[in-house]
Amino acid sequence: MKIAVVGTGYVGLVTGACFAELGNMVTCVDVDREKIGRLKKGQVPIFEPGLEEIIRRNRRNRLSFSTDLSKAVQSSDFIFIAVSTPAGKSGEADISSVKAVALGIAKAINKYKIIINKSTVPIGMGDIVTQIIIKNGPKDVSFDVVSNPEFLREGSAVADLLRPERVVIGATRRTAAQKVAEIYKPLHCPILITDVKSAEMIKYASNAFLATKISYINEIANLCDQVGADILQVTRGMSYDSRIGGQFFNSGLGFGGSCFPKDVAALVHMGKANRYPFRILPNVLAVNEYQRRLFVQKVKKAVGSLRGKTLGIWGLSFKPNTDDLRDAPSLTILPALIAGGAKLRAYDPVAMGKARKVFKKVSFCKNPYEAAQGADAVLLLTDWNEFKQIDFQKLKAVVRQTILVDGRNMYESQEMAEKGFEYHGMGRGEVIQF
Repeated sequence: MKIAVVGTGYVGLVTGACFAELGNMVTCVDVDREKIGRLKKGQVPIFEPGLEEIIRRNRRNRLSFSTDLSKAVQSSDFIFIAVSTPAGKSGEADISSVKAVALGIAKAINKYKIIINKSTVPIGMGDIVTQIIIKNGPKDVSFDVVSNPEFLREGSAVADLLRPERVVIGATRRTAAQKVAEIYKPLHCPILITDVKSAEMIKYASNAFLATKISYINEIANLCDQVGADILQVTRGMSYDSRIGGQFFNSGLGFGGSCFPKDVAALVHMGKANRYPFRILPNVLAVNEYQRRLFVQKVKKAVGSLRGKTLGIWGLSFKPNTDDLRDAPSLTILPALIAGGAKLRAYDPVAMGKARKVFKKVSFCKNPYEAAQGADAVLLLTDWNEFKQIDFQKLKAVVRQTILVDGRNMYESQEMAEKGFEYHGMGRGEVIQF
């Protein structure tokens, strides 16, 4: 099949590369000439496990990169719109890029096409794209607009696309949905066909629900601290209940990244715009913001005044296996620590390049031990696997004080105590001192 994917961010690049891997002829389009130039040379602008290998394997035969939207539209049968829809000033999704692509498609369309919204868009975006093309395109060319929301997790996006739990396709005409379903047929996964607006809502409802689970368990964790319970034992006990399950019950610093924060905010905005004020979701966001302030307070309690203290920072990206800093806890926590007078030494396995552009008053280090050199406390912000293999005797030899503040509950309280560390977790109900 001949496919064009417009937008080469996380979603667009992974989608285009994986479709090529499945044997399709794919053109990835972007207005960023520098990015397209790098991709043509095989330089992948994002860190995503497995992506670079797929691009290298396919870019000389089935996968190409271009800034020419018109040519890509005219040579393709399916056009996926996968551009960014960032949060606006009031939390609404900024759909200007989607509308611009729709206008470009309208001006280039030369025969029947299926236009697929892959971007996370407000409910009703399918109608907006349709009207843009009707108004600005040729009158004698037919087309269909389909919604095909993405459910890719950064850090496992390639696996999520090639081994999806489900594919959702929303269309006005079932024949168009069935044609899109053919693209996914080799994946042998459940395919749900709905109307367009229901497909658009499925994406928002899914992300908002997962964000709600995270904020809920963080509230329980905060109470655990007050009453002396351990949130890890609590979540283990809850997860055995098949009605509840254990996914997205990792208490700590809350959620970040490009999806959950903006999608919850967009859903809240849609509720207000449609005369339904959400009651739960605004507090999901409030709890998430509170977790970061709470962590800073835990650090202050552990070390006393921040002024003149040296703090070792482990992890900067919003989650492991990605270099993405968008809405990462580090963006809030590090400035607060610096404002309190602390000196920061930081290490992240892959996000250092991007972090250097953001954090100007931070010393960046080559490994976790260098980051902990002379530290009054070590702060874990991202639960990279590398940090699970720490040699604590080696760590003990380089820190000034054996204090560990674990924002991801990666370590066990008793084990840290046995290794001689004063351990502060999130919702662990105790601080063990030696």
